[in-house]
Amino acid sequence: MKKRLERIHSPQLDRGVSLWSYGHWGLPLVVFPTAAGFAHEWEAQGMLEALGPLLDGGRLKLYCPESNVAEAWTKRDTDPAWRIRRHVLFERFVVETLVPYIRLDCRSPAIGIGAAGASLGAFYAANLALKHPEIFRWALCMSGRYSMTHFTDGFSDTEVYFNNPLAFVPNLNGEALERIRRNTHLVLVCGQGAYEEGCIEETQALADLCQAKGIPHERDIWGPDVAHSWTWWQRQAKYHLTRKFGQG
Repeated sequence: MKKRLERIHSPQLDRGVSLWSYGHWGLPLVVFPTAAGFAHEWEAQGMLEALGPLLDGGRLKLYCPESNVAEAWTKRDTDPAWRIRRHVLFERFVVETLVPYIRLDCRSPAIGIGAAGASLGAFYAANLALKHPEIFRWALCMSGRYSMTHFTDGFSDTEVYFNNPLAFVPNLNGEALERIRRNTHLVLVCGQGAYEEGCIEETQALADLCQAKGIPHERDIWGPDVAHSWTWWQRQAKYHLTRKFGQG
């Protein structure tokens, strides 16, 4: 399997960002890490083995950036207003720097891109698809959290609101809603087993909102034996990515 590690300069974050890419051909999928934030996470956690046929068969290319999740969401001893600004800068890096890099690497200036992630990575995938549906045409969101004031200890401002799907999706209407309906599709997956508390409730809530708003989506709730763990995310990713990218 072709794989490559690069450091991409982010003018938004004013530093280099590690990016692992996997696969030689196929449709691009940006993978957002969990709270660990590491670019190599999917490789370390066995996800490449689970997706080997898609990667080796030229059906799929993975682009796995590190994130600044500790700055933005999990380091709660820092001012939440500062932390949300760090998230906004990371999102700008993705849209303004990473997406053009991927399209150049794929030799296609307008290619549609997918997004995927588990746990906090699912939030990144869903949030970007909802806010930038012309770029991120499909999102696989496994065991996600979508009420982000949980991570700001209740603090909210305009920036938190627009990065809090369970807050802004209820108010979507007009052209903003039509753009989402026309361009993207969310796959919302969650188990009902160990350590899925919060995730299952918020996955159901976001799926309910998508249904009410006519946003293309799939709700896929797995059983009470399915835990918040890489073993299950491997199975879920293999199932959904094979359905999406495995056909000719």
